[in-house]
Amino acid sequence: MDLASLTLLVEILDAGNLSQAARKLNMSRANISYHLNQLERSVGVQLVRRTTRHLAPTEVGLRLYEHGRRIQNELLAARESVATFGRTLRGRVRLSVPTGYGQMVMSDWLIAFKRLYPDIVLDVLFENRVDDLLREEVDIAIRVMAEPPPSLVAREIGTVRYVACASRAFAESQGLPTQLEQLRSAPVVTSGVVGRQLRLSAYLGSERQEVTLEPTLISGHFPFLRQAILAGLGIGIVPDYVVQDDIERGEVVTALDAWRLSIFGTQLFMLYMPNRFHTAATSAFIDFVLERARGAAPAPLGEPAAR
Repeated sequence: MDLASLTLLVEILDAGNLSQAARKLNMSRANISYHLNQLERSVGVQLVRRTTRHLAPTEVGLRLYEHGRRIQNELLAARESVATFGRTLRGRVRLSVPTGYGQMVMSDWLIAFKRLYPDIVLDVLFENRVDDLLREEVDIAIRVMAEPPPSLVAREIGTVRYVACASRAFAESQGLPTQLEQLRSAPVVTSGVVGRQLRLSAYLGSERQEVTLEPTLISGHFPFLRQAILAGLGIGIVPDYVVQDDIERGEVVTALDAWRLSIFGTQLFMLYMPNRFHTAATSAFIDFVLERARGAAPAPLGEPAAR
C-alpha cells in the first residue's frame, strides 16, 4: 500500500461511484476498477461494497479512507503554507446559497468579504436544491431546512421566520385570513418543490397544525414572489426577509402573526463535508459568515422561536 493507493481510495469514495471517480481523475473506469482491485488484494480484505449505482466503504475501507483523507489534508495544508508564505490571503471559495436568502441577505456580506479579501475568488451559485448539496465543485452550502443531513458538518447560523402577508391594497379589498384553514382556499403565493404536495406547518405554543396549500403562484425565485405579493396577486407565505422592508414602509401587511409558520424548516445551516481540507480562504469565509450571521440575526431573520 502506498500514498497513491490511499489517494485513489479517497477519490473513489468521495465520488460515490467508479464512473465519477474516473472522470475526476481523467482515467478510464476499467483502470480505476483495476487499481481498486489491486489495493484490496494487497491488504487482503474487501474495502468497498459495489452496487450498480453506488459504492460504500466496508469497516476496514472506512478506516483506510479516514487515514488517507488526513494525509491528503496535511499535504494540501503544507502546499498552501508554502505557496502563501508572506502573501496576502488568496484562493477560491465555491459557495452555494439559496436564491432568496442569498440575494436578499447574503449579497451584502459577499461584497463586504470581497472588499476585505480582494485576492480571494468567490464562485457563487444561487440555487435551492437540497439533494447532493456538496457536489465536487462546491465547498460550502447555505440552506434552510428542518434538519441537516447527518453526513455533513452543519453550523447553525440563524432562524428563519415565515410570514403570511399581502399588499395593503389586497388586504383592503379581499381581507386577510384570520384562521389557518382559510389558507386552503386562499390565492397563495409561495415557493414549492415540483411534484411535492405543499404543506404548511404552524405552531402556537404546544399546539401544532398542518395545512395543505394549493398555491396559485409558485416560484423558487423570491424576488419574483415579492413582486407578485406587492402586485396584489395573493397571500404570500415567505420568509420575513423577503418583504421586511415593504412591511416597514406599510406597503405589505401580515396576518396570523401569533403562529410560527414553516414550509421547509426554519433553521438556517452552513453545510460542508467532514474531513475535507479547508484552505485558508475557505476558513476565513466560514468565520466571516458566522460572524455576520450572528450580528444580522435579530433583523433579517426575526426573533428565534423555540421548536
